[in-house]
Amino acid sequence: MKEHKQTYRFIISGGGTGGHIFPALAIANELKKRFPTAEILFVGAKGRMEMEKVPAAGYPIEALWISGLNRTHKIKNLSFPFKLISSLCKARKIINRFKPDAVIGTGGFASGPVLYMAQKKGIPTFIQEQNSYPGITNKLLAKKAKKIYTAYDNLDRFFDKNKIVLTGNPVRSLLNTNAINKEEALKKFGLEIGKKTLLIIGGSLGAMPVNRAIEKHLDEIQKKDWQMIWQTGKNHFEKFKKYDSPNIKVLPFINDMEKAYAAADLIISRAGAGSISELAIVGKPVILVPSPYVAEDHQTKNAQALVDIDAAVLIKEKDLDNELLKTIQKIFSDEAFYQKLSENLKKIAKSEAVEHIVDDIIKHLKR
Repeated sequence: MKEHKQTYRFIISGGGTGGHIFPALAIANELKKRFPTAEILFVGAKGRMEMEKVPAAGYPIEALWISGLNRTHKIKNLSFPFKLISSLCKARKIINRFKPDAVIGTGGFASGPVLYMAQKKGIPTFIQEQNSYPGITNKLLAKKAKKIYTAYDNLDRFFDKNKIVLTGNPVRSLLNTNAINKEEALKKFGLEIGKKTLLIIGGSLGAMPVNRAIEKHLDEIQKKDWQMIWQTGKNHFEKFKKYDSPNIKVLPFINDMEKAYAAADLIISRAGAGSISELAIVGKPVILVPSPYVAEDHQTKNAQALVDIDAAVLIKEKDLDNELLKTIQKIFSDEAFYQKLSENLKKIAKSEAVEHIVDDIIKHLKR
């Protein structure tokens, strides 16, 4: 990795969930490594997770008044045109004032107006598409983007194949569970050495159906003498914190994911693309429970891509109550199956994704 003395200015826009925020932060950190004097500004959506996570990582962020279309309560979409106009105007002001050399979008509500305005001004834009099935915003923005960095094959169905660079998804820096002692990780969470350990991560915001299924099976889990690190999500923590005990650690959010991954024997997770990229590097067997509420049902498509190569087990949300305990038991009791899931998942890991993305961005900078 070469450090450059040139000073650049970058805008990075992405958010809403950890799946968009963590790749954005990984790219920002890598840009800072290459260009120590670079100025990096994030643009996010007002009231969303990035407004907390990005400043905590040491970067400035500005907010747009923007949200996605509401598929459940259509009446809430009446304000969408006003939010879009407001966001486009503010995005233009930010770009005119900051004068970025490049704008990078990792998905989420705010990235649409920011990349659109940058493209209108002829500023190089880059898209990092995490999913196997892109959303409509990225499909539209991709037409004028310089490059699209993907984690899955066959996205030339949606994008110009000459713009696609298959890099994998950037993951949180320092994600190296091999360097972390499992016993130390278990002690960090106050858990016992030698017991089978489940890690429940229902996405960065939590997943109520997953939480409810865990709650339903708590008695059987304890009878089997398994222990658990359970991330409920901040919004659901109050409901489930009563189950915290010596062998069940209930947390709203896990800040030290490296240790949580190191402590786990089996992981139950949503199937967001960012989560899958991390899980591949971790290489522990995983049960994926796709959210059926996301655009284009892309989490199911992400999960199925892994199931097709025997790298994960998929349980549909509606089948959780009937299938969850049986599936955990099968994975823990069948050593050959356990090892197969682990080995096949590791094969798709791309731990150097962020380096490849930044290498490519550098090629297209004007100065």
